[in-house]
Amino acid sequence: MLFGGYQHTIDKKGRMFIPSKLRDELGDQFVICRGISGKRCLCIYSEAEWNKLVEKIETLPSTKSSTVKRFLYEGSFTIECDAQGRVLIPAALREYAMLENDAHIIGMSNNLEVWNTELWAKENEQYTPESIASIMEELNF
Repeated sequence: MLFGGYQHTIDKKGRMFIPSKLRDELGDQFVICRGISGKRCLCIYSEAEWNKLVEKIETLPSTKSSTVKRFLYEGSFTIECDAQGRVLIPAALREYAMLENDAHIIGMSNNLEVWNTELWAKENEQYTPESIASIMEELNF
């Protein structure tokens, strides 16, 4: 399971370090793409989790699946870590997620999200103990 929050820099070549704990779970190659949750972040999936997502997209009606495929697949890339544990984030994805110098990586159970640090800070402001408690009530937790 992928979890935790990590702050990392993006070098001038567009490379970002992936913590070894996360790399171990992702495998040798993984997929990076635009986020599909309506947020300007990137998602990183292991090949197995990517294949599950692709299968789910195929269950949508064809007009909807075509729309999602165009958005998602056009901005998806297979990547792997270099010897130092860094990945090269393609320029188009860095631009989409407004990633320049810093990035915040969040483990989301089955994938990672990569956020512009400032956008993440704004997003994270809305998460209060009270707002999370009201969601958790739905689980009777």
